[in-house]
Amino acid sequence: MGTMKEGARMPSVRSLADQLAVNQNTILKVYNQLCQEKVLVVDRGNGTFVASPGPAPPLSERKQAVAKLLAEAVVQALHFGLDRDQLHELLDREYQSVSRQVTRSTEHE
Repeated sequence: MGTMKEGARMPSVRSLADQLAVNQNTILKVYNQLCQEKVLVVDRGNGTFVASPGPAPPLSERKQAVAKLLAEAVVQALHFGLDRDQLHELLDREYQSVSRQVTRSTEHE
């Protein structure tokens, strides 16, 4: 979401786990995933840092990633007995809410 600046040092696994009251292995898995996605970069002996943003992936790849997440949401909606209109309403509401949050966070930078 762009709330952390390029080059910002990330908290250590131990301190973030303590701060969030979660297992250190959970934080380590997230850090590893973010490193694989090139969001974070590890500088051995110096820490973990926010990576510089690279070029955006092609639109087709971005759409595919979102489609995968939406497919999971549809499965959950069906599981909970929501129909298509209810799901669309939820999606619209969440989209508006998150869009406002992102706009506010970028205005404060």
